[in-house]
Amino acid sequence: GGGAVTTRVQGPAWAVEGLGVRAGKYPLAVEGPVMRAVDRLVPGVSTVTRYIRYHSLYAAIAAHAERKALDLVACRRLVRRCEVLMAALHRDAETAEDTWFPHGVDRVRRFRTQELDLARAADEENLNQSYSPRRWGFWDQYGGSATVLRTVEVRDGALRPGRHPCPAALRELFAPLLSLAERDVVPLDELDRAGQAALGVPSPAEQDWLTRVLTATDSGGRHAPRDWEASDRTRRAAFRILARAIVLHGRDGQDHQETLRSAVAFGQEVTTDPVLSAIPETAGWRGLLLRHYSVGAWRRLWSALVSSIGSKEGEADRTAQELRDWLAEQAPAGDVRGVLRDLPPLQGPGGVLLPAEQRLLETGDGGPMTDVRLLLVGALRSREGHLPDDVRAVFLGRQRRSAEFLDPTWVDGLIHDYGDRPVRDLAARLVDDMLAQSRRVALAKLRTDPATGGLKIFSRLHVRNERYFKTGDEGDADIGTRIPQLGFFGRQLGLFVVRDGCHIVTERGLGILEAGR
Repeated sequence: GGGAVTTRVQGPAWAVEGLGVRAGKYPLAVEGPVMRAVDRLVPGVSTVTRYIRYHSLYAAIAAHAERKALDLVACRRLVRRCEVLMAALHRDAETAEDTWFPHGVDRVRRFRTQELDLARAADEENLNQSYSPRRWGFWDQYGGSATVLRTVEVRDGALRPGRHPCPAALRELFAPLLSLAERDVVPLDELDRAGQAALGVPSPAEQDWLTRVLTATDSGGRHAPRDWEASDRTRRAAFRILARAIVLHGRDGQDHQETLRSAVAFGQEVTTDPVLSAIPETAGWRGLLLRHYSVGAWRRLWSALVSSIGSKEGEADRTAQELRDWLAEQAPAGDVRGVLRDLPPLQGPGGVLLPAEQRLLETGDGGPMTDVRLLLVGALRSREGHLPDDVRAVFLGRQRRSAEFLDPTWVDGLIHDYGDRPVRDLAARLVDDMLAQSRRVALAKLRTDPATGGLKIFSRLHVRNERYFKTGDEGDADIGTRIPQLGFFGRQLGLFVVRDGCHIVTERGLGILEAGR
């Protein structure tokens, strides 16, 4: 009849429950240039590959797997069981100074009582109840590096020896461990018989083999470039640059990263030192380390901004104007040119780079305006003629010819636009740029969630009714350069040592790495 028709509009199905929210990594996407440079300059070493013993373990597993013709499933089972055994060999009674902590040791501890329940600890069906929730355990961390180093190859999903197979003496070291991996339950006295494979127990065979692999040398400690691939030569260069930095500055009592920075980022040793100046990769390290300051500044600035915002349940959600005011109110009086004039000098006589970034970090109050000043220094360093072309190319790290969001040339454009304006105006603009960039990054990562059929957005910062709220705080730590890992590998290989708080290159290290004296 003539009754009214009522229509109920539900909207798209994916919007019923709203967006799924996950924490996103790298919310401003400023880290790419440094991360790409690190990938190029330190192949085969990553921020999560801490111990050379694991490289030996996986190479021994690969040799065993080839001999037994193990397939993917059998290899994975063997990897998981061997990793549990490595963790179970750790002794809680070791001294507080002991730095050897096998991967997964805390989770394995509950399976190691009167005996080791190996089957349950390495259970592949109930991963969250096992020593590792990842199907391949810690091989996931080391696998990429091992395949670059060519110690292990993956064929049809199974581990096999690579170009640099595990030597016989090292296979003997792991033989008792591999034998125990076939048991479901391991008595502790039998576990002790595999103790030679435990983390921190020295092995000359391991040291000799991995020294050759990691430093691209033969059994006599000599490097013949034609015998090695490009990635091997690049990694050797990284070890040599660090070794030379230790020779020059190791007695300053700084960590490996600051020691390398002292020799390479600033001063004139990159051109006057006979070792550093002869290594082409030195220029790349200078560009990487200088850009690292700008990346760290953006990360800290963003973290501080987000920490000033409340959650959606609280009262501290903020409008964009309130966020602009948050940074603007911390800006000094005066215009941008005045701030530029007050920066520490960037160059000395002859164009020598001076440590302006270090000065700012040492003399600043650690607040957001210190990071703004670091961004301004990065912008000035990006100008043509300030850095040599090979250094500048890595410093910019561009994937396209023009300026990229929030890169140093972007900030230099802001200097041009805001030079005669109050610093607080520039501060407000930086907040706008960060908010816009975080939104671009989050939308670029938008994905369909197969579990719900809805959309999933990776971000900790969200906006509702023009007010910003957060679902968590952002990290402000500097991204890894792999220099600490290089240094620790060098110590495990007997190339570097620490004596009386000073870093030293051993006689063996000086010879193998041709690091001078």
